[in-house]
Amino acid sequence: MRRKKIFRAMSLLLVLLLLSSAGFILSGCGDRVQAGSTGKAQDSSGGEVIRVAKQFGLVYAPLMVAEKKEFFSKYGLKVEWVTLGSGGAVREAMASGKLDAAFMGIPPFLIGWDKGLPAKIAAGYTVSPVQLVTYDQNIKGIKDFRPEHKIALPSPGSVQHILLAMALEKELGDPKALDDNLVALPHPDGTQAMLAKKDVVAHFTTPPYLFEELAQPGYRVVLDGFEAFGGEFNFNVLLVTKDYHDRHPAGYAAFIMGLNDAMNWLNEHKMEAAELLAPEFKIEKEKLYRYLTSEGLNFTTAPYGLLGFAEFMKKAGYISKVPRDLSEIAWENVLAVVGKREGEPCQLEKMQLPR
Repeated sequence: MRRKKIFRAMSLLLVLLLLSSAGFILSGCGDRVQAGSTGKAQDSSGGEVIRVAKQFGLVYAPLMVAEKKEFFSKYGLKVEWVTLGSGGAVREAMASGKLDAAFMGIPPFLIGWDKGLPAKIAAGYTVSPVQLVTYDQNIKGIKDFRPEHKIALPSPGSVQHILLAMALEKELGDPKALDDNLVALPHPDGTQAMLAKKDVVAHFTTPPYLFEELAQPGYRVVLDGFEAFGGEFNFNVLLVTKDYHDRHPAGYAAFIMGLNDAMNWLNEHKMEAAELLAPEFKIEKEKLYRYLTSEGLNFTTAPYGLLGFAEFMKKAGYISKVPRDLSEIAWENVLAVVGKREGEPCQLEKMQLPR
């Protein structure tokens, strides 16, 4: 109950901050476009435009809802969507100036940040189950994988890869013990290989692919992501480039507000959302409703575990440095929500740290 009250307060604070910012901007003080902007400033009608990358999976249901229900356009924002298969691909597109914003896991973002990616976190995005599934009856845990046992996950450096490395560090003392077993596949392709029992014997994935695999006889979980991390974390975060944040504050505010609207609508209308999105996911609406209401899935923009991967990733050699504090990797609206309590860190601050 206490946590729900905290998050209600967070949401209210975020909306008030963004509304006040957007109101100032739209009054005429900030919608001019500076020369050299990498993003589209306005469309032909004069409205703001933002180029955004997403990936595959049930976690992107709020974005699909936002598009269908026009939650962004009501704030005068046009979103140009790009769907990519991994956080690494998203990171490369953002680094080359092809994107203004993107949704990706915290670990691939930290790899980009370490290399100078000019973007920060603008919102947390969804807490979701992520689990390693196998159909091989001889594999009871991660210590049972042999060199011939291939594991599908989106890409090296993905949240799945880092969670596996964290578990290997704890259990075997070597975070890279299974690196040679890894096969990079987008979630749909990984599930197709698993169901065909071809090329891979395990898949580290999320809903709906996770649920589709676990519905098969003999398929079971051998590693849980929350257990590997030590608690809950944002499966994705929303990143916005420095260029877009600085040059298009009205578009930035509109995207955050539209995202919050989509999250709230989905949480309050899950049956209607299932009917709306069933054709997109190509599954029955009743099954999609069960997925949307499954244990552990939380559609939220609250930040969880933003700093929780960094120390491990530096120790294991995935990044060369650790953020000194949250301000190095998050924009001001996220910092305002988390706060900075004098003395003992508050609960929200603790939720961002390693467990």
